[in-house]
Amino acid sequence: MKLYIVGIGPGEAAQMTQRAQTALDCSEVIVGYTAYVDLVRPFFPDKTFLTTSMRGEVERCEMAVKYALEGRTVALICSGDAGVYGMASPALEAAQRFPQLDIEVVPGVTAACSGAALLGAPLSHDFAVVSLSDLLTPWALIEKRLACAAEADFVLCLYNPSSKKRADHLCRACAIVRQFRPAETPVGVVRSIGREGESWTVMTLEELRDYQADMFTTVFIGNSQTRVINGRLVTPRGYIHQ
Repeated sequence: MKLYIVGIGPGEAAQMTQRAQTALDCSEVIVGYTAYVDLVRPFFPDKTFLTTSMRGEVERCEMAVKYALEGRTVALICSGDAGVYGMASPALEAAQRFPQLDIEVVPGVTAACSGAALLGAPLSHDFAVVSLSDLLTPWALIEKRLACAAEADFVLCLYNPSSKKRADHLCRACAIVRQFRPAETPVGVVRSIGREGESWTVMTLEELRDYQADMFTTVFIGNSQTRVINGRLVTPRGYIHQ
């Protein structure tokens, strides 16, 4: 009875870890959100695939646990890293009554890392990751976390910055950060990391207020030391003093 919880990275096969590929190779059944299953299906055509819609996280976890308990080797997949806004936590909760189940969490490349690589080196010093989605976290708590991280001069990496139902969340987040950082603070925005239409751009915190982000966007807000070097976003680590 084996259950892998696998982070498949940004989406393209080249950015999936070898360990993740091995886990999927070893699995008989692959369970996941439809869009993520579609990313891996071409590379594992002999597998059984089970999917649910975007809001079907609990159903996916229960499905994966059920098949694993029946003796199948199962991979529950998600994008990025399984432990960063991924499926590791709900899956482990779903399996808590079954200590006999062999569960292995397989890490992947999360958007903070893959997006930062496209921009240059914005996360080379201390940083904080905050999701702007209030589906599971009250907005008041998100505001508090943003303010505390901004005041502490962390570089900020924002996941889930906007959607149709919360189109103003990124603008509201910018207003909070502006209380602690100047308008010209460097910012990087990355879209569709590792997928068709991948793009990135560098702008200022003031310009970010009017940026039209979506759920496939990851935002990086620099700290007091972050600067633009030859078009790339860089937060100095402190080795070179100028």
